[in-house]
Amino acid sequence: MANNRAKITALIPAFNEAQNLPACLESVRWADEIFVVDSFSTDATPDIARQFGARVVQHEYVNSATQKNWAIPQASHEWVLIVDADERVTPGLRDEILRVLQTGGDGSAGFSIPRKNFFFGKEIRYCGWDTDRVIRLFRRDLGRYQDRSVHADMLLDGKLGYFTQPFEHYTYLTMDQYFEKFRRYTTWSANDLYKHGKKPSFTNLTLRPLFRFLKMYVLRRGFLDGKHGLILCSLAAMSVFTKYARLWAMRLNPPQADPPSPPKTDS
Repeated sequence: MANNRAKITALIPAFNEAQNLPACLESVRWADEIFVVDSFSTDATPDIARQFGARVVQHEYVNSATQKNWAIPQASHEWVLIVDADERVTPGLRDEILRVLQTGGDGSAGFSIPRKNFFFGKEIRYCGWDTDRVIRLFRRDLGRYQDRSVHADMLLDGKLGYFTQPFEHYTYLTMDQYFEKFRRYTTWSANDLYKHGKKPSFTNLTLRPLFRFLKMYVLRRGFLDGKHGLILCSLAAMSVFTKYARLWAMRLNPPQADPPSPPKTDS
């Protein structure tokens, strides 16, 4: 089958992912190339990747979009599948991808893939996470990410197709993990707002966080996810408040330069 279909590179950005990486790599063994872009890990991440036969390249990390945009042209094959280290390609998704590659992509430049998200070990079925989709499979020369520090979307030059089979995304297992990413994301988001001249209004600091909680917990029925849902929705509201509080602080004391970016990957 592999000789009759378009070839694919599985691209995995990584930094200190020794715990997550083996299961991720196992889920993409079927790919024609596994390409791990490592942000100078201090654990066994590069060695683990090589044990799975991956091509490993180290590159300094600025943010997720920049790292991926640098890596995409380095892929050996026409089709690229981006998989974060805390994600898994399910057997159903693998089969769906291979069927599409067998036909050369069905005329699409890329594909949107649904994602099952797990929070502290539990699948979140509501909170708005149930509709999560990501564009991760695309033709190498037709896809790139927005120039944004955080939450950059894929820009696709061509038709978008849709898959039905999901990724599995294993997010946080500890509060330390959550707040490490919380600090980076709220800082980068505030910095993006600051660069675009946005101001932290009273509404931004009060109603926006409240609306985020009500939207996720009530309108998106996060209460049906139990305590996991309550905590997730509360943390999401707090992240909105913190983003605008950081923006307020930046406008009071303008930064002399862009804040440094820790060498981490974003999921």
